[in-house]
Amino acid sequence: MTVTSDPAGVQDAPPRSARAGRSGVASPRHRGNAGGRRPGEARLLALIFLGPAVLLLLALVCYPIAYTVWLSLHSGDGSTFVGLDNYVEMFTSGSTRRAILNNAIWVVVAPTVVTILGLLFAVLTERVKRATALKTILFMPMAISFLAAGVTFRLVYDENPDRGLLNAVIVGIHDAFSPPSPYHGARVRDGGPLTAADGGFQSAPVTPGEVAKLGLVGLPPDRVPADAATAAEPDTGTGLRGVVWLDFSRDGGEPGVVDTTERGLPGMTVEAVVDGRTVATTETDAAGRFTFPDLPSGTYVVRLPAANFAEPFNGVTWLGPSLITPALIAAYLWIWAGFAMVLITAGLAALPREALEAARVDGATEWQVFRRVTVPLVRPVLVVVFVTLMINVLKIFDLVYVLAPEASQDEANVVALEMYRVSFGGGLDYGLGSALAVLLFALVLPAMLFNIRRMRREGL
Repeated sequence: MTVTSDPAGVQDAPPRSARAGRSGVASPRHRGNAGGRRPGEARLLALIFLGPAVLLLLALVCYPIAYTVWLSLHSGDGSTFVGLDNYVEMFTSGSTRRAILNNAIWVVVAPTVVTILGLLFAVLTERVKRATALKTILFMPMAISFLAAGVTFRLVYDENPDRGLLNAVIVGIHDAFSPPSPYHGARVRDGGPLTAADGGFQSAPVTPGEVAKLGLVGLPPDRVPADAATAAEPDTGTGLRGVVWLDFSRDGGEPGVVDTTERGLPGMTVEAVVDGRTVATTETDAAGRFTFPDLPSGTYVVRLPAANFAEPFNGVTWLGPSLITPALIAAYLWIWAGFAMVLITAGLAALPREALEAARVDGATEWQVFRRVTVPLVRPVLVVVFVTLMINVLKIFDLVYVLAPEASQDEANVVALEMYRVSFGGGLDYGLGSALAVLLFALVLPAMLFNIRRMRREGL
């Protein structure tokens, strides 16, 4: 029996190596060339995609940095090489030292407080109803530019309580416990019987049995208390007596004389003084009358103390030289606390709930859970927020420039603002301004390198 071969099935079978190539195993000549492209083609494709980005990086980052360093070694107009003179002048300038000190205060205070507030807001918003609405309200300031925020807080910090929100609240609370005197701004007539003394007024020497007439002017009629009656001299009698009244009337009247159209000043504190020592105190009635019935014979001075004429409390000068930096930092906190809250909330959402529940089952209080479990687990996010804010505050400029009044800008000065003032604020010293820019870059660089190293270590 003979066996016939199948020519089509045996003789035309492809080689083993060819079959392996078709089955998906790359042949040696194709290995190492992804996508079938030659090495030159791959490099050309990478250059096409990366070339524009590299050109922009060179034109907008590398060249300005190099040119700024070059300009910092030259005179203000860039015509003369001066070496390190600009750096010497920069560090010997009082304004630069003040700017560096303020930047140090910003770096220590602002990122720390913003991070803490963001953590607290993130934890608290998880435990309240309408958390989304609350988060939206807290994050909303991030939608406002620093320019608009500066204008807004210029109104908040306004010294006039009628315009400034913060002073309006403070004055309202102060006046609720210590009402202002209605007689502030009152004064005496020139050449009259009263003279100024220690913020108040005092009479010439008088003796019991005389009537001390203490007339005041300069007080608007609408500030005279509503219970004030027509001024009248006290009845005759023993002791020292007198009257305090508004010695002015729209209908005229003789100065120093108690007229029927003039009103007394009630509630005025009156003191009887001997050799600078107060021996008796009383208050005027509705008609402005007062009396010291039990004073022994002698010579006295009748005094209206300064408390009667104390100016009303007008709040705090928030944008003054002494409080300008804390006021600026408070405005910064209002803007960035929502940003920190959002990032930390995302970190809290990724925490393993089993660890938190296990701590509670073991008997830990909420404070212990927060301090020993939540904070350690969310620490990487806190570091990201803190470093980001540190870089941001080192470059702070617009909020300080807009919010700080010109009279307080020296006390609020920071490095970025000093760089602007030196370069464009009047001196036009581009050499010194460039040296300040190099200093600012040197201050920001360590934080940036730390952030980059951390991201590489975490594989981001």
